[in-house]
Amino acid sequence: MSLAIVSSRAAVGIHAPAVQVEAHISNGLPAVHIVGLPEAAVRESRDRVRSALINSGLDFPTRRITVNLAPADLPKEGGRYDLPIALAILCASRQLPQAAVQHMDFLGELALNGELRPVAGVLPAAVAASRDGQSIVLPAGNAAEAMRVSGARVYAPASLGELYQQLANRDLPAPCEGAGQTGTRKPALADLADVRGQGHARRALEVAAAGGHNLLLFGPPGAGKTLLAERLPGILPPLGEEAALATACLYSVAGNARSESDWYHPPFRAPHHSASPAALAGGGSVPRPGEISLAHNGVLFLDELPEFSRTALEILREPLECGEMRISRARHQASFPARFQLIAAMNPCPCGHGAQSEQCRCSPDRVNRYLARVSGPLLDRIDLHVPVTPVPVADLLCTANAAEDSATVQARVCRAHELLAAGAPKQSDPACWVSKSDRDWLASAAKRMQLSGRGLHRLLRVARTISALQGLERLERPHLLEAFSFRMQTPADQPAAPSATTILADTQPA
Repeated sequence: MSLAIVSSRAAVGIHAPAVQVEAHISNGLPAVHIVGLPEAAVRESRDRVRSALINSGLDFPTRRITVNLAPADLPKEGGRYDLPIALAILCASRQLPQAAVQHMDFLGELALNGELRPVAGVLPAAVAASRDGQSIVLPAGNAAEAMRVSGARVYAPASLGELYQQLANRDLPAPCEGAGQTGTRKPALADLADVRGQGHARRALEVAAAGGHNLLLFGPPGAGKTLLAERLPGILPPLGEEAALATACLYSVAGNARSESDWYHPPFRAPHHSASPAALAGGGSVPRPGEISLAHNGVLFLDELPEFSRTALEILREPLECGEMRISRARHQASFPARFQLIAAMNPCPCGHGAQSEQCRCSPDRVNRYLARVSGPLLDRIDLHVPVTPVPVADLLCTANAAEDSATVQARVCRAHELLAAGAPKQSDPACWVSKSDRDWLASAAKRMQLSGRGLHRLLRVARTISALQGLERLERPHLLEAFSFRMQTPADQPAAPSATTILADTQPA
């Protein structure tokens, strides 16, 4: 009788807890039993392992084999355990010394001929192995992804037979040392210089980028809402090393590794309005990240906002507040980071032209039903409400384009980010940003606009961002006025609604 233990890594959200693969060979009728809460793909590994060992010129014991995946209460899924199970059987049958697999984590799916196939979610495993001082052995197809983890020691054999020879002869090649991401921080392809006119919307886009604010663009079809939203990633600051790694871990778990050119890019996710609540939030029998989490450290763009189902939109409320997406199932729970910027676009009415246009033929009831698809609590979490009006044809056809490009705007945004980050400890109480002389004026204006406590707090943060864009550390009346201008109008406003000028002009300081 013989017992062997080989280390591996599970996939639980974006975490990779250690799993001990124990193999015990005893007398009895030939059989392979896998225990430790394995799902169907893990139970099927016994057939893949048997064929891979035989086709690699190794012996498969014709005795009773029990494989335990510990801890037993942690669900195991996928083909990532094929390689550690095969090595545990080789060690238990004395074909491989136990010492040869010490201080290593093994991951990989086996083909019937013994080749190693890539698996999803290796980036969190490489992070965890590096943190615990372990080397990691995985398929060659996963090597480039794992080497993006600074300090990771990566071995990437092509097949089980090759790995067996290296371990048996103590002739492992030198590990590939992960040196982090060395790719260049390439600019986004969509440039803000392509946008003609839209001065107010461009300014709102810059403010949103500088402060990480949520933005709603509304206006008739073809006015440029999507054009503007697609250019937001190009003016956002590049991701830092830690943020880029956290984002890449989410994509790795989802089975879609980020490319070298995208590594430092803030992600931009634009799901179709027919996306289901599960597609946005994530889910499955074993939870996987959805569009909300895949937009972590980047932008989630929802075009045609009222066309999304009400259930799907209400899912956004919690992650917008806490920056986390929690998924609970009967047997599985997972938590994914979800700090993203929400950029939404919508028409003012079902036909798109708006009640103020002569082309609109929508009845008031139909308009109200359309706008009611977006709840008040969700709108209250969106900092900037910006109308986008059509640009005159003469301006569109003008060949002279003096608009600023993305690189110029991005430089201002990066300086504002640095200024805001430097003053972060002082930003716990936004009321302290407002001078005593402006406090009474602000209270009166907020009352006239019927701002909620959350709305007032977000307005102050927008004003603070505007001051940072000017390189100032203090908050002044013009910054508050501009912040108010971004919340004065909503898609539901009718011509009779009080304008920003009326409200602020009638509001006098005490």
